[in-house]
Amino acid sequence: MVANCYITRDNKHLFTDLSPMTRILKKDDSSEVRHVTLVGLAWNAALSAGKFFAGYFGGSQALVADAIHSASDFTTDIAIIVGSKFWNAPPDADHPYGHRRFETLISVGIGLAVCAVGIGLGYNAIVALNEGKASKPEWIAGVMAALSIIIKEALFRYTRAKGRSIRSEAVEANAWHHRSDAYSSIPVLIAILFGIFFPNLWFADSVGAIIVSVFIVHSGFEIAWPGIHRVADEGASEEVAQKLKGIALACPNVISIHGFRTRYVGSDLHVDLHVVVPADMSLLEAHDLAEEVEQKLIDSGENVVDALVHIDPYSEERAKRGETKTIER
Repeated sequence: MVANCYITRDNKHLFTDLSPMTRILKKDDSSEVRHVTLVGLAWNAALSAGKFFAGYFGGSQALVADAIHSASDFTTDIAIIVGSKFWNAPPDADHPYGHRRFETLISVGIGLAVCAVGIGLGYNAIVALNEGKASKPEWIAGVMAALSIIIKEALFRYTRAKGRSIRSEAVEANAWHHRSDAYSSIPVLIAILFGIFFPNLWFADSVGAIIVSVFIVHSGFEIAWPGIHRVADEGASEEVAQKLKGIALACPNVISIHGFRTRYVGSDLHVDLHVVVPADMSLLEAHDLAEEVEQKLIDSGENVVDALVHIDPYSEERAKRGETKTIER
């Protein structure tokens, strides 16, 4: 509803009295985003250093490549820490729907960065194979790879849980970045063990690095693709849309609905719909009903932050002529 939004002739008070049910007063989650991301950044720093030195002194090209992958997380961690301040900025005259789209753009950036790292690591491993470079990994490299799998999987679970609790797609994207690091360490560990137990397989470590790169590129694509859809104003899934429609239709005096639309702005969901009500309702009653529909949609648990409810009076004659589009209860 926009009934509580008063606009002066000169537009000076465009945002003076917007309904508290819009995202304008949505909780600023930047401090929570920074906290969970800083935890990941600290562990990434420790793992990057540990894997690099263990790979260098333990003779594993695959583990050194994996260390570079972990180091790439620094960029995405910093992007989220800085970006959270931007996407939590309140709406203004130039951005009336807020700045949540920055969150989506950062998620896409994370995915593309992960893809770039994977391609680079794969290229270096292929070059090493062509040049016939042999490596003889030591146990220190295997131990570090195993530790990396355990720590990064724990970071994934922690970050994903936090991202879901605050409904941040950028934090969830970063969680999957952690898991891609965990997955990438699995073939590294296997390659190192092959190199230790079968020294004649000189190419095992480079093959492991190539497998790592494929995992990384696939992970980057899965991170970026949903964000690309969000940038193109992707709507809610059919399951969520049906749930929201059912909530609106369940409100007393709602005869039918039509013109139902949704779109994501970052991780926030905006809903527009027309509600058909009895023609003899007073303006005040119709307004109160629209407020009720809006509030119930916001309380649906689907991260609806704003709903625009248009009231249509029911007309039997118009319905017979097919001029009123309806969705039956």
